[in-house]
Amino acid sequence: IGFIFQVYNLLPVYTVFENVEFALLLQDYTAEQRKKMVMDALDWVGLADIPNKKPSKLSGGQGQRVAIARAMVKRPEILIADEPTANLDAENAHGILKTMKQLNKELQTTFLFATHDEKVMAYMDRIVHLQDGRIKENEIINRKEVKS
Repeated sequence: IGFIFQVYNLLPVYTVFENVEFALLLQDYTAEQRKKMVMDALDWVGLADIPNKKPSKLSGGQGQRVAIARAMVKRPEILIADEPTANLDAENAHGILKTMKQLNKELQTTFLFATHDEKVMAYMDRIVHLQDGRIKENEIINRKEVKS
């Protein structure tokens, strides 16, 4: 299981590469394996060209994409995202959501979002509406393509 925090939680003293690699350090991977996995994850989110930048030098959209790469680096079967677009403008939000939709298709990762954001819901195949901790509605959506 992977997790994307609403406020990214990037470690400010580490580079983009190190923030993503952090998720692998307690695993039994060699340095070479970790490097490939991290660079693959950064490539998925379009950040392979800035592995040495620090979080303070990133835009909000870039910071969120680092958080996605960190959550995806181990190729989890399920990824939980807490309001993944809450701190982003509309253009960056749509870019992030398109990236997640593509990763869902390519890696077969199931994304579970906690959100109130209608932009996010426009990308979903299924929406479970909760009210007072109970399922209010379980909606299956058959979409061909999401419009920007």
